[in-house]
Amino acid sequence: MNIAQYLDSTYLKTPLQANLSEEETFAKVIDLVKVAIDNGIFAVMIRPDYVSAVRNFIKQNNSDVVLGTVIGFHEGTYSVTEKFTEALKAIEDGADELDFVINYSAYLKGDLDIVKDEFLQCTKLCINHHKVAKWIIEIAALTDEQIADLTKKISCWAEENFSQNDWSKIFVKSSTGFYETKDGKPNGATFEGIKLMLDNAGKLPVKAAGGVRTPEDAEKMINLGVKRIGTSSALALIKDESSTEGY
Repeated sequence: MNIAQYLDSTYLKTPLQANLSEEETFAKVIDLVKVAIDNGIFAVMIRPDYVSAVRNFIKQNNSDVVLGTVIGFHEGTYSVTEKFTEALKAIEDGADELDFVINYSAYLKGDLDIVKDEFLQCTKLCINHHKVAKWIIEIAALTDEQIADLTKKISCWAEENFSQNDWSKIFVKSSTGFYETKDGKPNGATFEGIKLMLDNAGKLPVKAAGGVRTPEDAEKMINLGVKRIGTSSALALIKDESSTEGY
């Protein structure tokens, strides 16, 4: 199995989180892109601040590696206007794919109008610009019933408001990798959580993010039906190695 074609190679730590300088962080981002280019990894996923520079780097290297970024990261509580503005800037800077953190806090409070509004506005923005939108539901913050319900709602909203030709460009994604869990519980994709998402995503593709640390786990996720895997361990996975990375 060619695992590389499913991978979004990811680096999302801020300089403060990684205890690095801005220059050191940018060097790590460029290294990530180089590895993706050299090893046939499908996509890179970076923070919005670096999109413009990385787009130029990809062009300079005549590469077709896909460039993704995150929006409303990582809490998801940004307003609809803030997410829309951040997304538009990322598109203008050259992003191909935008991974939005859905406002799962609003969902948990029952404020579905907010969640639906941001989904419709930001997905429409992406579709109108021929971009891919992925919606992170943060499964570690949800019960099994909520994972199934929120995934199903996103699927219904997509199928009711967008063309069938666009459904393949609207993903439901599991995790940010930054959610703080208790008692050592996983904060990324689990097989159980992904199965719930797949069972309720309808015609929408699913992305498993975080927690996929061995080639065997990656293959199992792919065999379950995920179309993409977000990981900070992309090179280890394609080299048939296990990783101790957190995402």
